[in-house]
Amino acid sequence: MKHSDFYIDLEFLGPAGFRWRCTDVGTRTVVAIQLDDDDPNWYRGPPYVAKEVVFDEHEIERCHLTDEEAIRAAIHEADTSELPGYPNDFVNHMMRARFEEPGAPYPHKGVLRFDRCTPDGEILHPYASSKDGARWIVRLYLPFQRTSSDMPERDFIALPIATAADVRARPNGQSETRSAVTDQRNTHHP
Repeated sequence: MKHSDFYIDLEFLGPAGFRWRCTDVGTRTVVAIQLDDDDPNWYRGPPYVAKEVVFDEHEIERCHLTDEEAIRAAIHEADTSELPGYPNDFVNHMMRARFEEPGAPYPHKGVLRFDRCTPDGEILHPYASSKDGARWIVRLYLPFQRTSSDMPERDFIALPIATAADVRARPNGQSETRSAVTDQRNTHHP
């Protein structure tokens, strides 16, 4: 969907397939409540008893009006994406790492929302975090290399968010790319 498609009281499907109702439209975001209860009293407002959630421009693009539109979009994405799939064993590893983090929970969950692109074109998929002394380390999966790595959070968030064009333009020379990620990972900041 586009930002201009939204209006107050519009019902739509969010990126994970749950049904939502728009409660406000901002200049680049929309706010909505999830329709997950049979009792209509949860949805009276404003103010609402149900928690209002902000959808940014990236999430808005992944919203749909109907189940059919969502299914068509998922099929199109699977048919046209040049990003390699994720092996089942590593998906299992990523989910366990994210939900079984030892110690304090990671306070910057937004860092894990977007793949990033290194200057030499490698795509980095963040899946979890760990603490190294006073700094956070982002745990990464490199889908084209089918390997994992890590990088200081500070270095990771400085990289641009990966786009479909970055995926298409990714170079085939993997040895150069691997050394660039390793160099960034080993960079220490005070």
